[in-house]
Amino acid sequence: MKKVVNVLSVTGFMFFGAVQSSFAQEAAETEQTFHQILKQNFIDGGPGFMGIVLVALILGLAIAIERIIYLNMATTNTKKLLASVDDALSSGGVEAAKEVCRNTKGPVASIFYQGLDRVDEGVEEAEKAVVSYGGVQMGQLEKNVSWISLFIALAPMLGFMGTVIGMIGAFNDIAVANDISPAVVAGGIKVALLTTVFGLIVAIILQIFYNYIVAKIDSIVNNMEDASISLVDLLVKYKK
Repeated sequence: MKKVVNVLSVTGFMFFGAVQSSFAQEAAETEQTFHQILKQNFIDGGPGFMGIVLVALILGLAIAIERIIYLNMATTNTKKLLASVDDALSSGGVEAAKEVCRNTKGPVASIFYQGLDRVDEGVEEAEKAVVSYGGVQMGQLEKNVSWISLFIALAPMLGFMGTVIGMIGAFNDIAVANDISPAVVAGGIKVALLTTVFGLIVAIILQIFYNYIVAKIDSIVNNMEDASISLVDLLVKYKK
């Protein structure tokens, strides 16, 4: 997987390098940089709606980056943890296993600790604690993800609203000028198209991050469930 990512990264850098070179040549001809063109299109699209869509992009990216960092930190090598807990139970008992969990980061270790903390009350009680605390940890993994989906839906809607307002402005210009020539309606139509494009671009960017986060959460949850079953088996073996 890492090799595929590296190949894609190199390909992407080569592609963006070529695009940047092309933009540099065009900028030399038109005496405008890509940044200037982007800034001008942002202004032409109307700072009002374009600014709101930009805020949605910034907030969505902030939440997405925070979630990605949290999920990467929450990822645990469950096989290694299970082996350590098993060895600790065999050599030092429950307290040694709990110490292993305390020294390990991630939701799986926290779930293991809750189960081990209840093992003196019986395996069934330990299993109930594992299931209950697993639901709590799942909620922590999914925290704020719904906000990203909100911004994904909101960005194109704001863009379409800017489109409608731009078209209304174009028809107003036609009514005032009593003329349907392209020069009269070009301004309103340009605003309409720019807001739509910007809203769709924001939604596409956030959708990519959202899908990655959801896939990461599903992977962690599956590992949590598998590890929880394995822990209960260990506790049953330990109690015998």
